[in-house]
Amino acid sequence: MNALRLHGVGDLRLHDEPGVDAGEGEISIDVTAVGLCGSDRHWVTEGAIGDARLERPLVLGHEFAGVIASGARAGQRVVLDPAVPCDLCAVCAAGLPHLCPQISFAGHGTRDGALRTRMAWPERLAHPIPDTIGDPESALLEPLGVALHALDLGHIREGTTAGVFGCGPIGLLLVQSLVAHGAQTLVATDPLPHRRAAAEASGAVHAIHPDELAAEAPSVDVAFEVAGTDEALADAIAAVRPGGRVVLVGIPDGDVTSFTASPVRRKGLTLLVSRRMTPSDLPRAIDLAAKGRVDLGSLVGERFALSEWEEAFAALLDRRTLKVVVEPQRQAA
Repeated sequence: MNALRLHGVGDLRLHDEPGVDAGEGEISIDVTAVGLCGSDRHWVTEGAIGDARLERPLVLGHEFAGVIASGARAGQRVVLDPAVPCDLCAVCAAGLPHLCPQISFAGHGTRDGALRTRMAWPERLAHPIPDTIGDPESALLEPLGVALHALDLGHIREGTTAGVFGCGPIGLLLVQSLVAHGAQTLVATDPLPHRRAAAEASGAVHAIHPDELAAEAPSVDVAFEVAGTDEALADAIAAVRPGGRVVLVGIPDGDVTSFTASPVRRKGLTLLVSRRMTPSDLPRAIDLAAKGRVDLGSLVGERFALSEWEEAFAALLDRRTLKVVVEPQRQAA
């Protein structure tokens, strides 16, 4: 099989490797679609994400779907939950498996991800997807689950007003999800014009460059920081009303986030940090997409075969499109 491994900062190499056998409780997956994420960008540019450092050549990719190649479910199209909690610790027992201290995650630390033609994964984490969701779109289901978890932390209800600060794929999925849940995105910001256009098409009332925010920012009930920058967080804090909520979704460069305390204290804001998604969020994402309440296809930008990995990661690093999707079963043109 073919597998793309990260050996160091900026050092990706495509390998021909032996096949992977499914262990107990696992299934073999022919990987059909992998979305490249901002966290993959951190791995490539920093050789790390947060306090996790590259320890060995690692296969990236945690937004993935495929076809089951073994067992009673062979031939079934599925999307995979990339998080494997221990299911034994007190945190898991408390109903917070996404925060499990022993969690193993695809394309992170020592657990290889999905940028390969075939892989093994726990069967319990394979969720069937309907034919109405295409292979490229299926790579957006995990990011949609992440957006839904952030939405829940924001206590979104019908009539809630929100701001989304950072309109990469998760920010755009937040805008769509807000609309689907009866809320309204009064303002969405991003420095890139194609992202602002997508935010407006997704339902944002005002999609603007961060520099164009008025001194008196629009007042919203909830602000989502999805850029991973202190500047976006400052804009989110300025925009939210007194007593409101700010949800931090973005991952900062250098593993440091800072903000000025006085406006947060004066407004009595609640700051929450969103961590990936809960196990129930992926089935919710599938249902939302299957019912057409979000448009995953509108976020699919450039698509590449695994052998075209250099072009795929160039598109990711340049942020020149929305979601970059790699299709390991596809042959290069």
